[in-house]
Amino acid sequence: MPQIGARLVAACMLALAPCAFAASSSSGNTANAAGIYSCVDSTGKRLTSDRPIPECLDREQRVLNKDGSQRKTLPPRMNAEERAAAEERQRQKALAEATLKDAVRRDRNLMLRYPNESVHSKARESALDDLRRGIAASELHLKELQEDRKPLTAETEFYKGRRLPYKLKSKLEANDAQQQAQKDIIAQQTAEIARVNALYDAELTRLKRLWAGATPGTSGDGASVPR
Repeated sequence: MPQIGARLVAACMLALAPCAFAASSSSGNTANAAGIYSCVDSTGKRLTSDRPIPECLDREQRVLNKDGSQRKTLPPRMNAEERAAAEERQRQKALAEATLKDAVRRDRNLMLRYPNESVHSKARESALDDLRRGIAASELHLKELQEDRKPLTAETEFYKGRRLPYKLKSKLEANDAQQQAQKDIIAQQTAEIARVNALYDAELTRLKRLWAGATPGTSGDGASVPR
């Protein structure tokens, strides 16, 4: 009896073996049939996957065998309009990533340059001092030119109702031109002071957030910082 039972078990195992082999072979053939998908996306990056690549639905994809040989080519799934929209999305995504990376770099450099408010205030005053000295020098020169003009103006009294001599007229015109030049410099330097102050004010506002723990490249609420 034991021998009969053993024979029955062996017979069953032999009967099942072809089925198991067939299932294993079928599984292997299915994996092999899938192939390897390869493409270059809109940013120039080569991608590979065991299934169609979403980033390359707008372009041709190569389907490769395991040995690297090409089995077939998968055509784009998008029309021209859809492809243009996909490329624009990719462009906007790349632009946003580049903008964020640049914002992070700027913020880190800002914190390295200004570790605290005292250092930032000193930098502001140093920048403003140069401009203030420039204004003071122009104002002094302007006063000197105004003093130089007084005797020339007085001399014109002798020529009332008559044409001024060429030499006197030339001196008056030159003095007027030099005074105007100094006034223009003072106006420009004054505007520059306002611009520098606005720049440092904006930097200080940003630095206070960073010093308080804001992530570089983002605003205090986590949104990316516009540049």
